[in-house]
Amino acid sequence: MPIIELDIDRNSADYQANCQAMLKQIDEVAAIKQKVLERSLQEKPKFTKRGKMLPHERVQHLLDAGSPFVELCGLAGYMLDDDKDGTEAGGNMIAGIGVINGVRCLVGASNSAIKGGTISPSGLRKSLRLQQIARQNKLPMVTLAESGGANLNHAADIFVEGARSFANQARLSAMGIPQITVVHGNATAGGAYQPGLSDYMVVVRGKTEMFLAGPPLLKAATGEVATEEDLGGAAMHAQVAGTAEYLAENDADGIRQARDIVSMLGWDKAQLNHDAPEPRYPIDDILGIIPCDLRKPYDVRQVIACLVDDSNFLDFKTEFDNQTICGWANIGNVTIGIIGNNGPITPQGAAKASQFIQLCDQTNRPLLFLHNTTGFMVGTESEQNGVIKHGSKMIQAVANTRVPKLSIVIGGSYGAGNYAMCGRGLDPHFIFAWPNSKTAVMGGAQAGKVLRIVTEAKQQKMGITPDENVLNFLEMSTAAKLESQSTALFNTAKLFDDGVIDPRDTRKLLVFLLQTIKEAEQRQLSTNTYGVARF
Repeated sequence: MPIIELDIDRNSADYQANCQAMLKQIDEVAAIKQKVLERSLQEKPKFTKRGKMLPHERVQHLLDAGSPFVELCGLAGYMLDDDKDGTEAGGNMIAGIGVINGVRCLVGASNSAIKGGTISPSGLRKSLRLQQIARQNKLPMVTLAESGGANLNHAADIFVEGARSFANQARLSAMGIPQITVVHGNATAGGAYQPGLSDYMVVVRGKTEMFLAGPPLLKAATGEVATEEDLGGAAMHAQVAGTAEYLAENDADGIRQARDIVSMLGWDKAQLNHDAPEPRYPIDDILGIIPCDLRKPYDVRQVIACLVDDSNFLDFKTEFDNQTICGWANIGNVTIGIIGNNGPITPQGAAKASQFIQLCDQTNRPLLFLHNTTGFMVGTESEQNGVIKHGSKMIQAVANTRVPKLSIVIGGSYGAGNYAMCGRGLDPHFIFAWPNSKTAVMGGAQAGKVLRIVTEAKQQKMGITPDENVLNFLEMSTAAKLESQSTALFNTAKLFDDGVIDPRDTRKLLVFLLQTIKEAEQRQLSTNTYGVARF
């Protein structure tokens, strides 16, 4: 296969400026995650006094030492709902794909160090996304639960859709996907149904409090007086009600038992392939390749050269259109098709990509989309060449292809170009973004000019003399609003991607995800009608 040759000057001013700009954005994301962690660590004395581990410590004890862990939706809810300073990012939940006793699992842990792990609207959307990932990739789910339930300040936004998470649990069980929950503390009302709908439940002596109504509500509703232990303690659930299968002595013991359950599932061990040839160029080169200004063009093949095995890339139809790049490569010894952007998607580029997608579908080769496009080409020539027709067919091909799809937003992802490049709405298996990325219906400046032109034309039609000051304000305020709503942080807070990553982690992430998908394709589930029920 042809090898991509990189002709870059690592000492040039542009390269160094690009590096500094990208590193600044990477540091901004890292600083937000660090603030969340520091806020959790402030609760360490309280957890220690109660004889408990912090949620982050629980996750560390659950995972195999030194094994990879891909965090999912780590900044969900950033500056949304009640998050005023960014310290509640993550939806009060720590989640990702990791390895437990050699088995690849979907891991979720209530971040009870922040607001008692209560569920926000963003936290609910994150939970639903995690269940979707577990279902699609046939991953056992291990949950470390300790939550005060729904955040009552947002109950109206959570209650109705919250039922979907329980329905998903029932369906996952029926599909043959095991769910294991360790109840480390409080699990009240709706929070009790999450462990109740799991296939395996571990409770912790003297710590678990799981009931549909706690003592205060019980007394108010019926007049009955009961202690937390009698009403919903660990010993009661394990020895009397039979709700729990396992009784642990403390947090560490509960996590050990969860690991033991995973080891006895009979699940295939994770295939962690480290033998693939590395790219010929250091991954750090990506920092200098990506321009500070997203409007400045560059060849996406330069990025591909830093990601694929041995920098080998077999281009497809290079002479037909150079705006949309298609070709085949190996990442971690898995053969994939790659679609990237060198500019807007032309009618020719859309037709080329549609054919390429069908070729990958024919041979079950996964697709990787590297987003950096302003959208579909506009103009008389483009319209006359059938951009709507060919663009529609590209979106149709993306939507209907049966192969796994991965998306990385490495630059701009605007308008219908986001759809054609397999944005969130086209259901990629996974979608991650770089911190410099932008996703929106159009650029802020463009949106401002459009609204100005439309408003000015409307006023002239009505016989009103346009006020330049008003039009200037309208243009500038519209541009600022759309610009603020296009950033990587804004989009990841809304769960429009599965996380913002350091570009230098992209190859490592793709290897892990492709292995995850490959395992899922090979795994046969033992389905039943209703899932596993307790009697």
